[in-house]
Amino acid sequence: MHLFYTPDITSEIYTLSEEESKHCTRVLRLQQGDTVYLVDGVGGLYTAIIQDSNQKRCQLQVIDKQIEYGKLPYISHIAVAPTKNIDRMEWFVEKAVEIGVSEITFLLCDHSERKQLRLDRLEKIAISAMKQSQKGYLPLLHDLTPFHKFVQKSLHDRTFIAHLEDDATKSIKHYFQVDQPHCIMIGPEGDFSPEEIKAAYAAGIRPVTLGESRLRTETAALVACHTLQVLHEIYSALD
Repeated sequence: MHLFYTPDITSEIYTLSEEESKHCTRVLRLQQGDTVYLVDGVGGLYTAIIQDSNQKRCQLQVIDKQIEYGKLPYISHIAVAPTKNIDRMEWFVEKAVEIGVSEITFLLCDHSERKQLRLDRLEKIAISAMKQSQKGYLPLLHDLTPFHKFVQKSLHDRTFIAHLEDDATKSIKHYFQVDQPHCIMIGPEGDFSPEEIKAAYAAGIRPVTLGESRLRTETAALVACHTLQVLHEIYSALD
């Protein structure tokens, strides 16, 4: 399936961007009459025929549309403090999109070493991963958000904080509900500060453990993402 990201598609005639046109005609060597597929990032999957294989303005004719293509049967939100080495966070975004995630929020914490973020680059990585894994939805990526601001606006009874303190003894499976959204917060390399943990508890956010191993930030975030996916599959099969 040759998949292109077209968030601005509104009609039956669509012209690919110059970048996508070059990829379509030069890299994939597609020509007039060939079939391609378009995703708008919000569940729309479009079947289209190449009308004009122009290398700068490849024009398509849309012949079919599906809605809610690849819609996740669950809502998962990972709130994570970006790592000092941004490559590790880019890796997490790519893999989380491939696995399936609804939202990613980047947290600014007391122990954060990275206080700036190029959200546009992370969005490009997410788009590439969405296309590669043939998904129809682009996860929401939220820019750096101060910890306390995130805590105030979170769904407190469905948000959980994974940290290294002794009272984080239960895994997310003890709280998981098939028909509810889940958000797991992952701290920076130095973990959440005691003040942040207290603030989370005061807001009704409960602690969870991701296992006995001490995980890197990006590994912990990916484990949380995959755990939510696996739990949904298991609990759905039991219903």
